[in-house]
Amino acid sequence: MKIYTKTGDKGTTALFGGTRVPKHHIRIEAYGTIDELNSHLGLIRDQEIDTGHKQVLEYVQDKLFTVGAVMATDPAKAILKSGKERLNIPKISENDIVYLEKQIDTMNESLPPMTHFILPGGHQTVSLCHIARCVCRRAERMATQLYEISPFDPSSLSFINRLSDYLFVLARKLSHDLGANEVKWVPEKL
Repeated sequence: MKIYTKTGDKGTTALFGGTRVPKHHIRIEAYGTIDELNSHLGLIRDQEIDTGHKQVLEYVQDKLFTVGAVMATDPAKAILKSGKERLNIPKISENDIVYLEKQIDTMNESLPPMTHFILPGGHQTVSLCHIARCVCRRAERMATQLYEISPFDPSSLSFINRLSDYLFVLARKLSHDLGANEVKWVPEKL
C-alpha cells in the first residue's frame, strides 16, 4: 500500500465510507485534533513516569483511535446495506468513562486539596500533561461543534470530557511524584 494517494491534492479527503469532504471540514478538524491529542499522549508516555501511568495512557490512546474512527465515519454511510455497522469495532462504553473516573479518584487520594488555580509548569513532564489537557479541551470543543450538526455516539463526548479531567489530575500527580513545585495563581489585588 502506498502512503501517498494524490487524492487529496485538491484539498479534499475521504471519510470512512468514501464520502469526500474539504480538509477544513469540522469533521476533519475534530478527528484531526483527537489525533493530535493522541500524539501528545504518546510523548507523555515516553517520559520517565510510573509504569501504571504509562499503561493508562496506552489504554486511552487506544480509545482515542475509536473516538477518531467514530468521527471519521460518514453518518449517511454508517450502516451497510446488510444492516451491519460499517465501523465494526467496540465503541466507547460507560466502563471506559468509569475507568478514567477511577483513575482520577485514585490519584486524587494522594494529593493535597486544591485551594487555588495552578499555573502550568514545574517540570517538563508536568508541562506536557498540561499541553495535552489543553489540546483535549480543544478536541472537545471541536467534537461538540460537530455533534451539534451531525450527532454521533455521545459516549465519545463524555470520554473526551473525562480525559481532560484525568490529564489535569495526572499533571498534579506527576508534580507530586517528581517533587515539582505547584505554583498557585493568586491574582494581584487592585
